[in-house]
Amino acid sequence: MNITLRAGERIYINGAVLRVDRKATLELMNDATFLLETHVMQAEDATTPLRQVYFVVQVMLMDPGSARTTAQLAHSLIGKAREAFDSAQIKRGLGAVAELIGRGRYFEAMKSLRSMYPLEQAEMFPNDKPHTSHAA
Repeated sequence: MNITLRAGERIYINGAVLRVDRKATLELMNDATFLLETHVMQAEDATTPLRQVYFVVQVMLMDPGSARTTAQLAHSLIGKAREAFDSAQIKRGLGAVAELIGRGRYFEAMKSLRSMYPLEQAEMFPNDKPHTSHAA
């Protein structure tokens, strides 16, 4: 798999942070867990239940050593979110996210969470215009 990065861009690979000083293409020759800087959410942006779960899963991906402990927090947040939402689609999605976390598929869990942001927005703020976020 080839990943092209712009000058100054960061990538998180297996818990390590790499930054390139010029445009570069990385070729991952084997299985690796990685996260592009554009998918990194800052703590202050974790302002909704799904974004809070996303942030915790992101920590699991970026710091594999803490994943087991952090998974407990993720499952707790997922349980609270399932209780908070009326949407059957969000509840099903959170169930799928919990399964992905259990299998160590953190990136896929984050992708699934990002896909549910519009549903969350519609349920939490039905009279608002769609919310956009820089990361995630």
